[in-house]
Formats: sequence, C-alpha cells, structure tokens
Amino acid sequence: MADFSIAVNLSSPSCAPAPQATVFQALSQSRASLLNSASLGDGLDVALWRNANDETQYHRPGHHTLSLYLCGGEGTFRADQPLQRGAPGLMCLLPAGHESHWVVGGEQRFLHLYFRAEQLAPWVLRLLDREPREVALPELTFVNPPALVSPLLAMTHLDWSDPQARLQANGLAHQVLAELINGHSQRPQAAAARGGLAPVVRRAVMERIEAQLDQPITVGDMAAWAALSEHHFALAFRQSFSVTPHAWVLARRIERAKSLLREHPLWSLDAVAQACGLASASHLVRRFRQQTGVSPGRWRMWTSEVRPSDISNHSSGPEVVEATGTHVESQRARHLQTPSAT
Repeated sequence: MADFSIAVNLSSPSCAPAPQATVFQALSQSRASLLNSASLGDGLDVALWRNANDETQYHRPGHHTLSLYLCGGEGTFRADQPLQRGAPGLMCLLPAGHESHWVVGGEQRFLHLYFRAEQLAPWVLRLLDREPREVALPELTFVNPPALVSPLLAMTHLDWSDPQARLQANGLAHQVLAELINGHSQRPQAAAARGGLAPVVRRAVMERIEAQLDQPITVGDMAAWAALSEHHFALAFRQSFSVTPHAWVLARRIERAKSLLREHPLWSLDAVAQACGLASASHLVRRFRQQTGVSPGRWRMWTSEVRPSDISNHSSGPEVVEATGTHVESQRARHLQTPSAT
C-alpha cells in the first residue's frame, strides 16, 4: 500500500502561490491552516493544507486545482454529492470556472497543485495536435488514477525550501499535466470553436518557429508565414494558442535553453543564448529565471551529469561560464559554430 505520510518541511511557507490562485484565497479565509507552499516556476504553485470541521466554497476560480488527500478526509464530501467521501490517496480535479461547496469532517491534510489553462496549451498542441480551446478538463471527485497520484505524492516528500527540490517538483508537475491531457481531457460541450488559425497553418507556424529559434522572430515574420496581416495574425494566434505570439516564442526559447543546458554541459551561456535566439548570456539568465524561478547555472548543475571537476579538466571546447560563481567562463573558450542572435 502506498505511503501517504507527509515528509515535507512543515515550517513557514517558502513561497506563497500567485494571487490568482483563488482556491488558495478561499482556503486562506477558512479554518484551514497552510502548512507549506511554494512556487515551482512555469506558472505552477503547490500548497499543503490542514483542515477540520469546516465548510468551504469555490466560486468559478480562474485556474485549475488538483487536490490529493494525504491523511483523513473520510468525513469530507461535496454538498451536492454527499455519498462520496474522501480518503488518503484519493484526489479531486477542480477545473477553472467550476463551483463547489465542501463539507469538511475530521482533521485532514491535503496537497493542492494550482495551474492556469495557459500551462496546458503546449501539451495540448504537442500531444493531441489540437487547439487548447478545443480541450476541457472535467471535474473529478475522489478518484485514484495512479499516473496522477504517484507524482503528486512524490512532491510531498521533497523539501520545497530547497531550489533543487522545487526543480524536481516542477518536473513532477509537468508529468501530471501531460497525464491530464493524455488521459482525462475532453472536448467542450459548447459549439465548435470559431476563428483562429487553420490547423495546417497552425502546424506550419509551429514548425517554422522551432526551426528558427536561433534567429530573431517577429510578429511580422509569423504573419508572413501565415499569409495574414499582423493584426489578424496576432488575434488568430491568441485564439489558437491561448497566449500571444511573443509569449509563445519566448517559452519555446526557454525550452530550447533547458535542452541545451542539459545536453551540452560544456557550452558557455553565451553559446546557449545564441542557439536560443536570445541576445546575450545576461538576457538568457534574466528570462530563464523569470520562467523557471532558477538561474540557468543551477538548472545545468541539477540536470547535467557532468561535475565541475570534469569541466575544469576539459582541454578543448567552450568552458562553462556560471554567473552564480559555481563555474567561471574561460577567457580562452572557443566560440561555437552557432548562428548569431540579436
């Protein structure tokens, strides 16, 4: 049987979730006690709660919530589903825009993972080849899908005050999002979506973006690929991708940077920035930290199998420059044969 005991640090919250997490706000205004919380980067927030003998209502939050019961919960139920009760190892999915009224019995502890619809967009486009607006998440109440429960439970055994642990939790959260899309997403009951980019145009634009991430990409460039005016393209792109063209391209550049940092531990940050179409190492550091919450150097240390001693003993190729002081860029590093970026 799975161990649902709590192993996370139960000290003061390490980093409160974003203000838009209205489920978080509703619990903060109830009898529930916040035991721990953290922002995991990429718009993902996690919180550990304790509650007992309470009632809680959620009114159309603007984000999705996954809730995993860790202990207790046998006396908890939704007011409109009184025969279904919670228990350790059961979870609920509370999608954005839903409304629910909960009656809490004896003491319980539970994990919440908060994320907005925008975080699902890349997974929908890549895994289902459909537009995010064509996919909806259902309400799930007291279910036990192992592919979702296991990574959520694994998060509770991490020390969220440690940046490396938060990076691990980020990876687990993305695993959860992928499983949600693959195994639990549905088509909305509303009429078929109108507007946006035609599927063949959407795929072509995505392919061109990926092929030219090492170069400057403007809205004008993308509009030309789609044979549309810039204004029409920007509106249609947001309808199809759920984000602006600029936000999508930046997110893809950061994903490319993650791959390069992991696959090429001896590349300098300037070389990684060039290969991602970012202006400089400092630009990469700033944007990377904004997206992930950690520096590229920390990401590299935690995801690469190469140790600093391996790098210092490497006699050829670019040596890693680390802004945090973990590595120092060699003044004799050769420039990689990568396209220039401006």
